[in-house]
Amino acid sequence: MAKQKEKKQKDPKIKNDKKDKSLTTKKEKKTNKFIEIIKKKWLIDGTKTTILVLIILAIFFGINYAMQKIDPAPIDLSQEQLFTLTDASKDKIKNIQKEVKLYFVEYSEDDTTLDLAKQYTKVNNKITAEAVKANDRQDLVQKYGIETGSTGIIVECGDKYKVLSSDELVTYDYSTYETISIAEEKLTSAIQSVVTDEVPKVYFVTGYSNMTLTSGLQYLSMYLENEINDVESVDLLTTGKVPDDCDTLVIVNPTEDFEDTTAQEIIDYINRGGNILWFQAATAQKLDLPNVNKVLEVYGINPFETGIIVETDTSKMIANYSDLIIPEVQYSDITRKIQNSEGVIFMDATKINVADSDKLEELKVEETPLLTSSEKSYFRTDFLNTQNENEEDTQSYTVGTLMTKTIKEANEETGEQAQTSKLAIYGECYFMSDLPLDSSSSTPIIQYRQNKDLVLNSIAYLVDREEDITVRKSTGTVTYTATETENRIILAIIFAVPVIIMIIGIVVWIKRRRRK
Repeated sequence: MAKQKEKKQKDPKIKNDKKDKSLTTKKEKKTNKFIEIIKKKWLIDGTKTTILVLIILAIFFGINYAMQKIDPAPIDLSQEQLFTLTDASKDKIKNIQKEVKLYFVEYSEDDTTLDLAKQYTKVNNKITAEAVKANDRQDLVQKYGIETGSTGIIVECGDKYKVLSSDELVTYDYSTYETISIAEEKLTSAIQSVVTDEVPKVYFVTGYSNMTLTSGLQYLSMYLENEINDVESVDLLTTGKVPDDCDTLVIVNPTEDFEDTTAQEIIDYINRGGNILWFQAATAQKLDLPNVNKVLEVYGINPFETGIIVETDTSKMIANYSDLIIPEVQYSDITRKIQNSEGVIFMDATKINVADSDKLEELKVEETPLLTSSEKSYFRTDFLNTQNENEEDTQSYTVGTLMTKTIKEANEETGEQAQTSKLAIYGECYFMSDLPLDSSSSTPIIQYRQNKDLVLNSIAYLVDREEDITVRKSTGTVTYTATETENRIILAIIFAVPVIIMIIGIVVWIKRRRRK
């Protein structure tokens, strides 16, 4: 027993526990002592109590005033960081040298969109943002045609301007009835549009496909315009040539063959150094498209085959659907920003057949792979076979590639640079469309993962605006709006609490005085 007792006394854990208890007791005594000083020296005397209350109020209002002056960035707790300016937007506006003014007509000072706009001003002091009343700025209202009683955002730079309505800052998910904020995209786009002297021209070829800017590609059209592109359709049979101001020609899944003249017009465009973005879907039956193949042959692309890429690697498919594949992103100027991201989703993809190296050398074409299927995928040509059984050996297939054709060699003597024509081609056309991923959702497939980024970055590269190659903010849902009752509660917490503290202090002082 004596040895056990001695052991307990020497146990370091017991000593540490005693020390911790001693420290806790000392801290409690200090806290109690501080409270006693406040009670005896400040609350017992009426004058000192009043001074204490005034000090507390002064600190409260002082902090509020300081925060207003400092104007710190808002704390954004939304999952998609909807109210925080992204690095992509900062990069786009940080070097603007022109004066840009943002007027928020009939917006309140605490509006979240105005808060977002003020973040632009911190990145670039050439940009200003302020809320104005229509009655105070009739000059703006009349000049830009803002209707009485409505809200609007005026983005102004010299003689150039853009007016945004509040409806343009949101879109809707009709399956969940949720509001989706696109405020940052619209504001960044508006700022760029008023400071940009030249806007790239993107033409979509019509007449040979079921997918057009007004049917199946409406979201893509909107996103392209948000990226400051002038987007139009072109009927080559009517125009007789690809327009001279075309920076990129977009061809989407031709299901009918080009006329001889149309094919020649596109080839002439290529030989002038024009760039093409091509989307091709898998087919269940062979299509006879000799003129389409004639255009593709210029870049060393062989005719597409009947069939579809089927994935057997469950980690490379969506929800165990073998035709919804997640291609492997290869490093390139187009894909470098999304290579290490969650990737893209392809639905019913086909393989791209590239000519051999000798043929490419003859055509003066270089290939840069963009996307490939996994090594466990195979090409199904028998559509009666619905099982994931290999029809042949599995292998990786090219589903996206960049073909760069040299039109004219560089001349060192004259200093003339080489002239090239580029073709970015994907063996899939639905990933950038308005079609839903499945029947249970109305969300277009272009909004999933980095699908939107892939197509927009392809356009940015082809129109020679590599600074716009980026990962864009994923739009999220905004479903909460404070009610009038909730607003009153918030205001009560901000303003009523200090007043209540002051009243309690006065009551305590009066009671103590009566006891004397």
